[in-house]
Amino acid sequence: MNWQDIDKEYVWHPYNSLPSKTSILAVKKTDKTKIILEDGFELVDGMSSWWSAIHGYNNEKLNNALKKQIEIMPHIMFGGLTHEKAAILSKKLVDLTGLHSVFLCDSGSVSVEVALKTAIQYQEALGKKRYKFIALEHAYHGDTLAAMSVCDPQNSMHSIYGSYLPKHIFTKAPKMGFDADCSESIKDLEEKVKLHHSKCAGIIIEPVVQGAGGMRIYNPLYVKRVRELCDEYDLIMIADEIATGFGHTGKMFACEWAGVKPDIMTVGKGLTGGYMTMAAMITTKKISDTISNSSLGALMHGPTFMGNPLACSVAIESIDLLLESPWQQRVQNIEKIFSQELEKAKDLELVEDIRNIGVIGVIELKESFYAEEIQNYCVNHGVWIRPFGKLIYSIVSYIISEEELRKVVRTMIEAIKSIKY
Repeated sequence: MNWQDIDKEYVWHPYNSLPSKTSILAVKKTDKTKIILEDGFELVDGMSSWWSAIHGYNNEKLNNALKKQIEIMPHIMFGGLTHEKAAILSKKLVDLTGLHSVFLCDSGSVSVEVALKTAIQYQEALGKKRYKFIALEHAYHGDTLAAMSVCDPQNSMHSIYGSYLPKHIFTKAPKMGFDADCSESIKDLEEKVKLHHSKCAGIIIEPVVQGAGGMRIYNPLYVKRVRELCDEYDLIMIADEIATGFGHTGKMFACEWAGVKPDIMTVGKGLTGGYMTMAAMITTKKISDTISNSSLGALMHGPTFMGNPLACSVAIESIDLLLESPWQQRVQNIEKIFSQELEKAKDLELVEDIRNIGVIGVIELKESFYAEEIQNYCVNHGVWIRPFGKLIYSIVSYIISEEELRKVVRTMIEAIKSIKY
């Protein structure tokens, strides 16, 4: 039994059945922005490994960071012990975000879990029994239980768990469009906050871009109003920057488009450049001081692989690599090419909308029946994308060439044109 047969028989892939009802491609190796399959066929990676490989694959500096660290200390428990790489990484995150207290954890979903627990514990430390959150329609914050509970209960992949999850308050999502009028959604938010604030610990949002809940780009004025309402009603503002952080929207963090700083930020994906699983929850000093000086005394969470030295080491190198590179110019160039190429899909009969920001390019179809067919077409023509529902999209590495990027978008459009309906 070869390894691919083993995979088909025993390996349960994400968002899939076992055995899989869709094809699973066997990857032999990666190189910069290319995925090389077992049969030697090459794909341009239009997904940057679920939006994490911001520097592409097999970067020499990132490779060397791991090689060096593995000889020193591959892992050590973080309870009662610490190490240099965790401290250095935490200070870099503090400097980047303007926040103060860093909790290192092992996935984006876990960082959201910790953020929600921290907000509740902060309110508890102040003597307030506030256990609910205000979240947005179309929200997506991860696949673990608490994270699922603040995902849209009607329009997300987690709706089947609706009767099991805690019930939170959901408000109208802003209309799509970076400059779109968001007054209606702000009014709904204001009403929900006024009505429910006394039982809510905070408001959680994906700033400027709602990711897996619809790839929805919206006006930063909404983010600014969230900040104002949190200040007014003593709510914790949680910015889920797992998908948007480290430059994906053209700013280091999407909150910068609104000129605001959250009370809690979660980061992941691009944190290690796609090399190791790692995320972080970062808070203000006020939050960590309030919890630490209360009768509760401690934040009760501790993943086994929290602060893993290998992940910390490559994250430090990834951040340095990003800051030393002309990443803003690269992202601007990618955004410009996305705009040019996506415009060619605007008038196709199947297309409902096109939109892009930073390294994110989206084609939304009128129907959701064609994702697998479009993906297969793209793969056959040398491009890796993974559509979901009506969304045919790409989020690319910052080092992608103009030729490769244009190929990604052109192939997406040709795939849509090839549909027989």
